[in-house]
Amino acid sequence: MGGVFAVIGTPALPPKPRGKSPGWEAGKKRHRKNRCPIVKKAVTPPRNEPLAAV
Repeated sequence: MGGVFAVIGTPALPPKPRGKSPGWEAGKKRHRKNRCPIVKKAVTPPRNEPLAAV
């Protein structure tokens, strides 16, 4: 049976190479991240809640 599998092959993809990634390309400029403007919520006044009976 092993000979049959050797002839027909396998449907699986070949394994991918392992190890460190190539990293940043040489000579490519690095840019800072684009910053979004800060959005501040409006300050809401505190709610007037009735005092609990003690």
